[in-house]
Amino acid sequence: MEKEFKGYIQVYTGNGKGKTTAALGLALRAAGHGLKTYIGQFIKGQTYGELSSVKNLTPLITIEQFGRKGFIHVTKDPDEEDIQRAHKGLKKCRGAMLSQKYRIIILDEINVAVHFNLVTEKDVQTFLDKKPENVEVILTGRYAPESFIKRADLVTEMKEIKHYYAKGVQARDGIER
Repeated sequence: MEKEFKGYIQVYTGNGKGKTTAALGLALRAAGHGLKTYIGQFIKGQTYGELSSVKNLTPLITIEQFGRKGFIHVTKDPDEEDIQRAHKGLKKCRGAMLSQKYRIIILDEINVAVHFNLVTEKDVQTFLDKKPENVEVILTGRYAPESFIKRADLVTEMKEIKHYYAKGVQARDGIER
C-alpha cells in the first residue's frame, strides 16, 4: 500500500435507511480503483444480499459477520456469547486494519454494538488509536456515540422522513437484505 494515501475516519449514523448501503457503495467504488476493503459486520449473522455479491469481488472486498444467526433484536443486557462474538469481531477487524492488506476497514453496525453493550466506546476508541495513517475507517449504525462523532473526519446522518415499513411492508430481498 502506498504511504501517501491519507486515511480518515467516517461515521454513518441516524435512524434512516442507507448506512450499510453507503458503506458498501464506498467499498464498491474503492474496488473499481483496485483498493481492498475489509468489512466486519457486528450484530448481523443472517443472510444479506451483500454476502453473495461480494463473493464476486473477492479479493478486493472481504466481508465477515460476527453476530449469531438471527441475532438482530438486541437488548441492553446482552448474552455473554454475543459479547464474546463482538470482541472477537473487533479483534479480527484490528488484525485486518494492521495487516496493511486493506485500504478501507468498515465496522458495520459497530455503533449499535456499543449502544447495546457488546463492546464499549473505549474498545472502539482504542481500535481507532491504532489506525494506520493510510487506512480509511468507517463506523456505521444508529446511535453513534458523541465521542465517535467528535473524533470522525466525516459524519453523515441518515434521517428517516418516510418509510414504507410504517405501512407494514416487510424487508425485501435485494432491497433491505
